[in-house]
Amino acid sequence: MSAPKDPFHDARVESGVLPCEFQGEVIPMILRHEEVRKAARDWQTYSSDAPFRVPIPSEEEVRSMRQLPIETNPPEHSEYREIAEPFFQRAKLPEVIGQVEALIDRMLDAALGRKSIEIVEEFALPIQSRALTYLLNVPESEAEIWIGWGIHVFKVGDGAKKGDALEAYLHAQFDRAERNPGPDFFSALTQAEFRGRKLTREECMGFGNLTFAGGRDTIIHTISSIVAHFGRHPEALEFLRADPKRVTHASEEFFRVFMPLTHIGRVCPVETEVHGVTVPPGGRVSLCWASANQDETVFAEPGEIRLDRKPNPHLSFGFGAHLCLGAPHARLLVRTLLQKLIGRVEGVTILEAHDHVEHEARYDRTVGFDWLKVRFQDRSRDELGLT
Repeated sequence: MSAPKDPFHDARVESGVLPCEFQGEVIPMILRHEEVRKAARDWQTYSSDAPFRVPIPSEEEVRSMRQLPIETNPPEHSEYREIAEPFFQRAKLPEVIGQVEALIDRMLDAALGRKSIEIVEEFALPIQSRALTYLLNVPESEAEIWIGWGIHVFKVGDGAKKGDALEAYLHAQFDRAERNPGPDFFSALTQAEFRGRKLTREECMGFGNLTFAGGRDTIIHTISSIVAHFGRHPEALEFLRADPKRVTHASEEFFRVFMPLTHIGRVCPVETEVHGVTVPPGGRVSLCWASANQDETVFAEPGEIRLDRKPNPHLSFGFGAHLCLGAPHARLLVRTLLQKLIGRVEGVTILEAHDHVEHEARYDRTVGFDWLKVRFQDRSRDELGLT
């Protein structure tokens, strides 16, 4: 079973770096697994203390505050992270696990009762949005607002206006939490302290902004890619069904292969040489997670999807101090989805598919789908001879 084409192979093997222009700035993309990990650990040379410039493309036009904790360096980063981490660790609670299982069962109930379903907007987006309410400990009805924002609150449609809508929503939530605090994420931020003082409203907004923008399209693209994979490779569903314990390794392989976030930026405070490319003071480099996950010196036959691959030291959740806060949540969603699919779905038929492709100056990379229409075959009806 082949993975999507690796657009970084030649540059990774030949030089380890790919200079690529983004928004008029030439940014060297670091491509090799060990060198990406080394740069991720070296925050003095490759700094995250760069508001708006950690994402690539940068986001000065679509938000007005620093995202926390991602756009800070240690030790501030660790102290900020401790404020939000308890909510993201809720993904390990039996209560939240049960909520996610019930959610995916409901989504499959609806999908199995239809002749077709569009996976991106009608399946993956509601799963991501509703599951986030469990982490943030807010009413599930809030997800209806978030679903209305689409698969990304900045990158789809008019990013600036969508960014304004998110900021207005966050201000309203923090206003409400200050008047009447509860056990939810927004209330916790209004009550939290950083170095002996209350968080400012701008800091609260920085946490909120990252929470809604950071792990949204990544989960959605991963879910849609997995569903499409089973449609194209029905034997993969049977492989997992033969031994459900394989789900854990399979989920990690799907994260490796279907890495939705191509890369992330770092800023060099002083002039730095990256494989012969000079980065000026204040210039950026890219840590290319997607390339590192295909590094043939680390992964045997990286272009093959091996659902029993182990070890699997992929970098889909980053590396070092900035390891993704949402990793437990993403793992819970994908493991649960796989468990439910092998138990309830006999097969997936792809009816229509349109790849989502990142078009950049030096590469094109397929990342999930703009839309994916499928039909799920109900396993219980098949067993009863009702299909």
